Amino acid sequence: MSKTAELLKGAAELFPDEVVTQAHVRHLDLPGGAGRFALITLDNGLDHTKPTTIGPQSLANLDAALDQVEKEAADGEIKGVGVTGKPFIFAVGADLKGVELLKRHEDAAAIGKGGHDVFVRLANLAVPTFAYYNGASMGGGVEIGLHCTYRTVSAALPAFSLPEVFLGLVPGWGGCALLPNLVGADRAVSVIIENSLNQNRQLKGEQVYELGIADALFEGADFLEESLRWTAAVLKGEIEVVRPEVDRGEAWDAAVQRGRQIADGKVHGAAPAAYRALDIIAAAKNGDLRQGFEAETQALADLIMSGELRAGLYAFDLVQRRAKRPAGAPSKDLARPVTKVGVVGAGLMASQLGLLFARRLEVPVVLTDIDQERVDKGVAYCHEEIDKLLLKGRVNQDKANRLKALVTGSLDKAAAFADADFVIEAVFEEMGVKQKVFAEVEAVVPEHAILATNTSSLSVSEMASQLEHPERVVGFHFFNPVAILPLLEIVRGERTDDAALATAFGVAKKLKKTAVLVKDAPAFVVNRVLTRFLGEVLRSIDEGTPVEVADRALAPLGLPMSPIQLLELVGPAVAHHVAGTLHGAFPERFGVSENLGRVVEAGKRSLYLPGTTELDPEVAELFQVGGSVLTEEQVRERALGAVAEEIRLMLDDEVVAEAQDIDLCLITGAGWPFHLGGITPYLDREGVSERVTSRRFLAPGVAGVPA
Repeated sequence: MSKTAELLKGAAELFPDEVVTQAHVRHLDLPGGAGRFALITLDNGLDHTKPTTIGPQSLANLDAALDQVEKEAADGEIKGVGVTGKPFIFAVGADLKGVELLKRHEDAAAIGKGGHDVFVRLANLAVPTFAYYNGASMGGGVEIGLHCTYRTVSAALPAFSLPEVFLGLVPGWGGCALLPNLVGADRAVSVIIENSLNQNRQLKGEQVYELGIADALFEGADFLEESLRWTAAVLKGEIEVVRPEVDRGEAWDAAVQRGRQIADGKVHGAAPAAYRALDIIAAAKNGDLRQGFEAETQALADLIMSGELRAGLYAFDLVQRRAKRPAGAPSKDLARPVTKVGVVGAGLMASQLGLLFARRLEVPVVLTDIDQERVDKGVAYCHEEIDKLLLKGRVNQDKANRLKALVTGSLDKAAAFADADFVIEAVFEEMGVKQKVFAEVEAVVPEHAILATNTSSLSVSEMASQLEHPERVVGFHFFNPVAILPLLEIVRGERTDDAALATAFGVAKKLKKTAVLVKDAPAFVVNRVLTRFLGEVLRSIDEGTPVEVADRALAPLGLPMSPIQLLELVGPAVAHHVAGTLHGAFPERFGVSENLGRVVEAGKRSLYLPGTTELDPEVAELFQVGGSVLTEEQVRERALGAVAEEIRLMLDDEVVAEAQDIDLCLITGAGWPFHLGGITPYLDREGVSERVTSRRFLAPGVAGVPA
């Protein structure tokens, strides 16, 4: 048994639940008399919708296949070797379910070394090697191809990426060293750093070809056949693959610096993965691949044993698994069909909702408001956004025409909603206004119609309390911008019945939203956590801490924006209103900043001068502060302690089923990063949970290194 085989056998014992991928070798004669060829197909035996992953036993199977073709290549029995995947899927990378169970640094290093040892064999074969990216290719799947001599890609390929940095790892089986040496450092930085940190942005097949990662692009229908014809032409010398020379001068250094700026802007130094990847890319400038592979293995092992990676995998599991099976959701069999949607309001939020319902449900959507001008403006917004989709090629002309025809407006609620199955209100955030709207709507809709509110903080139960049928009222809280943020907080009022709730979850699924069931409690989840968090920062400013000091305090967490940037995004008036709502419910924990109130009263929409992070002198004049000045660390400790306390109280009050739901809400509704795991893994890891609440939020080993 070779050293690699022994290494992989030992590693396989640590992955008892691995979905094993086979590496099937078949031989064929290439077209045009180009000779005998060996084709290795990666296949995990599952149906074509299930991704092919790579764990230790899968690597061992590929290693065994390479034993066979290596001998055939050395003996001159074959002219080349190709690697492809089962239909629609090439391979989507390492088996992460096993990675999170590793307890020792040396075990993590063994995974990195095992992958390198196997993949390098492709580069060292005595004949040219070819990767045929026939379908989804990510992580280790991409890296298999990078070790080959040539690569082709399907125009139908839907997703291609090196997503490791997004999760808290580095491309550790050759990606960091090989990709910049293939396409240049700048393009490598775009794929490894920029795309990963932009919510794991995927490349399409044509983009893979344009970047120079693949040498040829073929249509999906006959992709493998065309790839083999191209292979034959290459082997016969009829096609010569010429790649641009890689710039190893100042352009390489500039690319790495650009990557550091991207990382700083996204994670602010709080998560190490991007910086470790950039260090390897920087060192790869000398073309020493062996040195690069060793650096990848070391970085991979270090990061696998880090809290950030464990939190990242926990977060990934939340959005991939828990999001698809919402805790507490009633049976989908109770859901009622929705064939028409009504929207009360035609402002920006209401118009965004109208557009989303039309695009996803493809049913008639009618907007209403208090005057024709508002209605026309809302409908025009929807139609203009559909035209933008047409210009971008996201829909064809026929689809655009049909979608625009679905969105209409009316001043007559009785006529507009008489046959609506689902009506959502998006009017001014004031209880009396919303109660009046629901009373008007209930009088004209069918008995089976669901009434939904997009309230961000008001009680759904109180909103429904004056209705004849409060059981059909449900909270349906979207986050702005509606088209981008996935979260939908579905709020069950005191009298909401299962049919209304099931219908809401069914609609959410069709809208492609991440639905989380929450109790009818003030501000629900995201706004409650963020308001408590922001409230502590504002309190420190009111007491005398300089704005810039308080604003920098949370930078070590790597949040998507600082507290004051969050305030700017939400708007001082909205933030002040929500704080007031929560102060009314929980006066002992939620304060109302008098300084922020003065800013709102003065009509200021920002604390900073336009386009800067410099405090507006007019705002500074409004501030009345005390003499207690805190350090960044003290502000951070206070804010995190408050968040931990609030989350514990929310869980004790069963606002959501588990801490995982709060993390899922913050990830999908507020963009909090994977390396925090939302927030509770970070609070556990930093000891804040036990210091403030006397216990952890998650069991030991969850989102952390197993004991």
